[in-house]
Amino acid sequence: MSANRPFAIVTGASTGIGLELARCCALGGFDLLVVADEPAIEDAAAQVRSSGAHVEALTADLATLEGVDQLYEAIKGRQVDALLANAGRGLGRAFLDQDFAKARHVIDTNITGTTYLIHKIGNDMRRRNAGKILITGSIAGFIPGSFQAIYNGSKAFLNSFSFALREELKDTGITVTCLMPGATDTEFFRRADMMDTDVGTTEKDDPAKVAEDGFKAMMSGAGDVVSGLKNKVQSAAANVIPAGVLAGQHRKMAEPGSAKD
Repeated sequence: MSANRPFAIVTGASTGIGLELARCCALGGFDLLVVADEPAIEDAAAQVRSSGAHVEALTADLATLEGVDQLYEAIKGRQVDALLANAGRGLGRAFLDQDFAKARHVIDTNITGTTYLIHKIGNDMRRRNAGKILITGSIAGFIPGSFQAIYNGSKAFLNSFSFALREELKDTGITVTCLMPGATDTEFFRRADMMDTDVGTTEKDDPAKVAEDGFKAMMSGAGDVVSGLKNKVQSAAANVIPAGVLAGQHRKMAEPGSAKD
């Protein structure tokens, strides 16, 4: 790691938006610690190193406090200039049909682990009055998620949390940015068991473009960014359409068996 290069942490960086955020950081001059809960993080780190950055990889389960502590220990007291809190999990199907252990894992990953990590690193940033935090929320957080109730609820929390934290830190040298993508072409829908749904099988956004939008917003200190025109329209509409109507619309996208033949 070079003393002249800033240091960033990207969670959930083995695939998808997280991997692309790590690439953006490397091209933007950062050295990196990339983290995920699967061994594929080693391959991801090797890909990002090709951009010329020093990249360390860590396998840790950020759904647990112990996993977050493991990440924090891996920092080894270094100054974290940017934290890109991207780790997340999804889960499809009706809430009462879900295995509750899997539902809890979504909550523990998306909410508990994310906020615990931000609390630890955010306090370090506050002590030196400098740093950038990017939180991957979602436009799903604006929509009652029939057949994705836990996931959408967790993203509603993250969207709200990011705006609140930004306000609390507005007079400091720390910026908080919320990246709010729509459906993106990643492993998310396969892992969430949603490949028999309309949203799981339709065309999706490019994760590289989503990550680029998020990285640029973070670097400029913007409060939030919705990636993609279609998603901007959808998020704006969600502010005026009644919640019950939104829930019905979401059913059409996410109910199992809704995939078009």
